[in-house]
This record gives sequence, structure tokens and C-alpha cells, in this order.
Amino acid sequence: MTAPIEFFRCCPKCGQPVRRAAANAIQCPACGFSYYFNPVVAVGVLITNAEGRMLWIRRAKEPGKGKLGLPGGFVDVGETAEEALRRETREEVNLELGPLEFLCTCANRYAYEGVTYPVLDIFYAASPRAVESASALDDVDSLCWLKPGEVPLDEIAFPSVAVALNCWLRRP
Repeated sequence: MTAPIEFFRCCPKCGQPVRRAAANAIQCPACGFSYYFNPVVAVGVLITNAEGRMLWIRRAKEPGKGKLGLPGGFVDVGETAEEALRRETREEVNLELGPLEFLCTCANRYAYEGVTYPVLDIFYAASPRAVESASALDDVDSLCWLKPGEVPLDEIAFPSVAVALNCWLRRP
């Protein structure tokens, strides 16, 4: 897998060759343009129902196809993390969320089509407003409700999700 910075050989402003200015930056000696490759932001939510079960999705696409994940996804330009989380939850599992409780953040890597993107994952906990409307939609193969202590850790798609689950389990 290749980091995004490796694809930038020419300046996006003037077209001249660039040089590596830092581990996460390029700079153009010709026009002085600098670009920093910072992580993208993603969100995920640990949703629990009245019986104390947690909603997990089976991912329909790579990376992690067939593995367990949480409802969530990438934050779009102009969105807050909370807005993105509510949008992604509607798009993926057809649920409206009640109040959000911040859990943790975690650095992650997202390998997609030969490029490994640095990601900052932001995790929340919430309860759904109407659990009966839950259904597998965009990028979701299926849903499963599991007791938090019974989640098979080896089936979780991303290490950051396991970190979030541990944060949820340790909260008061």
C-alpha cells in the first residue's frame, strides 16, 4: 500500500517537480507552494438497544468486507462530526440517534484501491430513537445485535473499532 503523498511528484499549482519537505508535506521549489497531508476524519457510533445489545454491521465492501464494523463513515466538507455521524447512521442502518456521548478518538489507516489513507476516527455512543426501523442499507451486508462482551474481536474490521469497544466497556 502506498501513502497518498507518494502520488504527488508534481506541484498541483504550477506543474513543476516537488520535493518532500517533511514526512507529511511536499513543497514546490519553483513556486513555493506547500501541501500538508493530514488525516481525514471519520466517525463511528456504538449503538445499544434497550436490552443492552450493540448494533454491528457486516461490511459489504472492502476494506474489511464481511467483517464487523460500526455505523459511520467519513466526515464531508462543511459537516461537524456529529452531523456526519447522524447522516452516515441514516444512510447505513436507517436509524435516527438520540443524544450522542463522546467516547474516544483513535488514529487509523484505511487501505483503499492501493492507497493507505491516514484517518482520525472519532467514536460516540448513542441509543436509537426507534430500533425497529434498523435495516442494512448503503455499504452494509447485514446487521447483528450482540452483547458487548460477546463481540468476536478477530472479526472486527479495523483496530480502532476494537479500541472504541474497549472504551465503551471501561466507561462508568
